[in-house]
Amino acid sequence: MSRFFTSCLFLLCFFTSEAQTDSLDLGARDSTSFAQRYGLRVGVDLSKPIRGLFDDDYSGLEFVADYRITKKLYIAAEFGNEKKTSIESLENIDDLNRVEIYNYTTSGSYLKLGVDFNTYENWYGMTNAIFAGARYAGSSFSQTLNNYTIYDSNRYWNPSDFAPGSGPTQEFTDLNASWLEILLGIKVELFANFYLSASVRLSYLITNKEAEFFPNLWIPGFNKVNDNSNFGVGYNYTISYFIPLYRKNGNKKKKEKPTEE
Repeated sequence: MSRFFTSCLFLLCFFTSEAQTDSLDLGARDSTSFAQRYGLRVGVDLSKPIRGLFDDDYSGLEFVADYRITKKLYIAAEFGNEKKTSIESLENIDDLNRVEIYNYTTSGSYLKLGVDFNTYENWYGMTNAIFAGARYAGSSFSQTLNNYTIYDSNRYWNPSDFAPGSGPTQEFTDLNASWLEILLGIKVELFANFYLSASVRLSYLITNKEAEFFPNLWIPGFNKVNDNSNFGVGYNYTISYFIPLYRKNGNKKKKEKPTEE
C-alpha cells in the first residue's frame, strides 16, 4: 500500500506541473488584483471501495467536503461508514500454524470536522493545494464476537490447541470513541472543477468506550487500535467536484522590475 501511495504522489505532482503549464494565462490583465473562486467542494474517498474489492472482510464508504473561507484556509468535513471482520492471533506464530484468539466484526459510522491550510502558492487561475490540516473525529459503532479461544498456559487438557470458547455469538453495542488527527496532503485540479487528492494522517485516541468483557481492537474511521499506544495511522484518496458560489478579489503579486545600473 505504501508503494501505491508513493505512486499516487508522483502522479499528482505530474498533474500539478501539467496544470501549471495549461493554466498559464499570458493575456493582459489587471496587475494588482484578480477574482478568486470560492465555493463548496464535495467528493468521495476512492480507497475504501477499492479496498472492498480486494478484501472480502471489509466494506466502507466515505464522503468528503470542504469550503473555502479565505485565500488559504478551508473548513473540512468527512463522514463515513465501515464494517470489518478481523482476526487476532498469537504473536511469534508462523502463518501456517497461527493460533486465532478472536474473530470479531466491527461496524459503525464516524464524522470528522476540521480545517485545511494550503501552503502552495498557485499561479494565476489555479486552485491546487499542498495542505496541512487537523480534524476532531468521533465514531459510534458495535462489535460482534464471532468466536474465540481461551488462552491458557496450562496445556494439559489441550496440548495441541487452546480450548474453544463456549456460548453463542456475542454483540456489544453503544460503543464510541473520539480522536484528533493531523494530516498532510496534496490536491490537484485534473480538469474543470474536478480534483484528485491524497493525504496521510496521524491520529491520537482521546476517548474510547469499551464493552466490559471485550476491548475495542478496531474503530471505524480510526483503524486498528494498538496495544499500549493511543496513536493510529490512516490515509485517503479522493475524487471531488468544486461547486463555485462566488468570486472574491485577491491581491496579485507584481513582478519585480530589473534594476538599472
